[in-house]
Amino acid sequence: MADTEMEIDPPDTADTADATSTDPKAGDARTAAGATAVRSIEGWIIIVTNIHEEANEEDIHDLFGEYGEIKNMHLNLDRRTGYVKGYTLIEYATLDEAKAAVKDANGQELLEQKLTVDFAFVRPPPKGQGQNRDRGRRDDRGRGRGRSRSPGRDGEDLED
Repeated sequence: MADTEMEIDPPDTADTADATSTDPKAGDARTAAGATAVRSIEGWIIIVTNIHEEANEEDIHDLFGEYGEIKNMHLNLDRRTGYVKGYTLIEYATLDEAKAAVKDANGQELLEQKLTVDFAFVRPPPKGQGQNRDRGRRDDRGRGRGRSRSPGRDGEDLED
């Protein structure tokens, strides 16, 4: 199995208004933090958090089914208690359906708890933008430390 190569579809370069393509409209899909949402392999996945522990799949399906056809939904349960863990992943086929769910359902109440809805997958910022994590944590030689220092080794010479 390790010897076989995976077939990868070439990216669609046509500038169409198809909601399932990755580039043309994906820039319009932004998370609450301003990151660009990206499509999963089969559709657009949103994450819903702050779900009441006694909510059931039907409650969530009724609420989010208003925004479009739900292709897939994962409502994780606690093994010990059997209650909902507090989040669910919902997959829509089109970006428009997912954007509508994020926009309209964010802040709605379900069983007296305010839901938080956002895109589950986002594109990381381009390299070279943002701050360097190690800035300000460099030693006097100009290199960042790879690991923490041992106790008693604050630049002192050790005795043999």
